[in-house]
Amino acid sequence: MLQLDDGARTRGVIAASAGNHAQGLAYHGARLGIPVTIVMPRNTPNVKVSQTEGHGATVILHGENVDESLAHAREMAAENGLTIVHPFNDPQVIAGQGTVALEMLEAAPEIDTLIVPIGGGGLISGCGTVAKAIGGIEVIGVQAELYPSMYNRLKGASLPCQGDTLAEGIAVKEPGSITSEIVAQVVDDIVLVSERHLEQSVSLLLQIEKTVVEGAGAAGLAALLANPDRFKGKTVGIILCGGNIDTRLLANVLLRDLARSGRLARLRIKLQDRPGALYNVARIFDQEQVNIIEVYHQRVFSTLPAKGLITDIECETRDAAHLARLMAALEHEGYEASPVELA
Repeated sequence: MLQLDDGARTRGVIAASAGNHAQGLAYHGARLGIPVTIVMPRNTPNVKVSQTEGHGATVILHGENVDESLAHAREMAAENGLTIVHPFNDPQVIAGQGTVALEMLEAAPEIDTLIVPIGGGGLISGCGTVAKAIGGIEVIGVQAELYPSMYNRLKGASLPCQGDTLAEGIAVKEPGSITSEIVAQVVDDIVLVSERHLEQSVSLLLQIEKTVVEGAGAAGLAALLANPDRFKGKTVGIILCGGNIDTRLLANVLLRDLARSGRLARLRIKLQDRPGALYNVARIFDQEQVNIIEVYHQRVFSTLPAKGLITDIECETRDAAHLARLMAALEHEGYEASPVELA
């Protein structure tokens, strides 16, 4: 933005972004007195929209992903004489993002492997350039399985790019032309990570590191979790590039992680519709010291006979072994119980 002439500064700048680029541009626009317009996908978390507006930018929600938002931003730029500040396909932006690796490797020169999230490819282009200039550092890119755009381009694959990913910050269908060329030169490999590993990474970073990281920012740790043997024995540097996650979404991620670890469960139990049936089941929960959070009875919408019913009991246990003991106790008492599994 400092490179703009006076006329361009007066007219203002525009960008398409799902959050981080938007906030950076808005922040510096406010400091420099340059009007900033940001086009965001309609599914952008509210926290990103409000924080961008909080820096004084005008936010327009358009499109289902960054690509559609960028197309609209180009139209607005042409109509209003605005300067587009591309989130990744710009040499100056790439150079700026590469300073992340400069600072990391200065603070921790023992790093021999960098894992960097890829959306459009700006961050990994800059960081990869730094790593290869220093030498002896492996650069691994990571993308969400639902949006493997750079993976497709470099590996000649044709995996679909679509879906509702936790890592909306790197949900890019078309990587940049400039970044694709740089990535081909400086990145050693690209790995894909599942939504489950992204959720687990967000949860672990909060629980262990006490750090709030959004899905895209946690992609590097997700790559480690998904490929432990590949990185065994290496000194790995992970870039946590963003902490903009909606609080309600974060709560859901944490609860889902508790469920997958066995500390939170929903059990579906078949009962006979008679007095004391639910009491007898609750007695077993009490014996096993399992906390009941919620109970849901279903008599009508089931495949059981008219005198049968299904009850879903949401409960809290200490760990997976504790849950297994509860299941065994229910089975011992003659109940047919099964956990309601997460996707």
